[in-house]
Amino acid sequence: MRLLTFTTADSVERLGAEADGLVVDLAALADRAGVRLPHDLLSFIQAGPAARETAGRLLAADPAGRPAGAVHRLDDVTLCAPHRPGKIIGVGLNYVEHVAESSRSLDTDKERPPRPVLFSKPATAVTGPGQPILHNADLTTQLDWECELAVVIGRTAFRIGEEEAYDHVFGYAVVNDISARDQRRSGQWFFSKGQDSYAPFGPVVVTADAIPDPMALDLSLRVNGVTKQKSNTRHMLFPIARLIADISSGMTLEPGDVIATGSPSGVGAGMVPPEFLVPGDTVEATVELIGTLTNPVVDAR
Repeated sequence: MRLLTFTTADSVERLGAEADGLVVDLAALADRAGVRLPHDLLSFIQAGPAARETAGRLLAADPAGRPAGAVHRLDDVTLCAPHRPGKIIGVGLNYVEHVAESSRSLDTDKERPPRPVLFSKPATAVTGPGQPILHNADLTTQLDWECELAVVIGRTAFRIGEEEAYDHVFGYAVVNDISARDQRRSGQWFFSKGQDSYAPFGPVVVTADAIPDPMALDLSLRVNGVTKQKSNTRHMLFPIARLIADISSGMTLEPGDVIATGSPSGVGAGMVPPEFLVPGDTVEATVELIGTLTNPVVDAR
């Protein structure tokens, strides 16, 4: 399933499923069928397999029985961030070429890290498709991009092994790890990566069963139509299962939490000369089988 959060003219956020350019209001289908289904994606994730099974059954039923107003053209709705995660855990230096790129341009260690490099973004950093990335020139002149595969946790995970990791994954999305490179403070990345709008997230969450191999997905990023990043998740230094096992060794992962699995090379700081985002730019981050997350850059002052 391709799950999303959307609004129509009434501005009320709704849980939907997308297919073939159409968005189906899952709550409306459930109400018509007389069954219970959470009305938002975070609650849907927390409800576990029963909610997915109910939604799948409703979507598989005869489309002719869908109530009026339950189906919209994708172009006629406004997409929102799928949900606001309890935790966003970022992974730094997780693509080999990005390790080398960062050592040249960001003064990080040139050696590959022996364990995943982790940092966090607050939930207030989340913004949705089409929503602005805020450029505050009082705080940064080095606003940068990073296209990443987002892993959405579906089951509580604590101290689990790699062999169990995928059992705890709900699905996948796109995240753009926006970074103010000149706001790193004594090696700490939280303010650099955690400001409002610095976690564009979406455009949908694709359930794990619809992604045959998350470690073989093309990903790319364009700024104003020009490709800046192009790689594949197979080039991760630490694959998804290792990330989940490492993080859960000391931290409880809860349903809805997001792991941003790291950026390939091609970030603005690594360009010669460096390139950074400015108001008026448009950023498009794409992950195969998921879609494209597009955000404009606007002046925040």
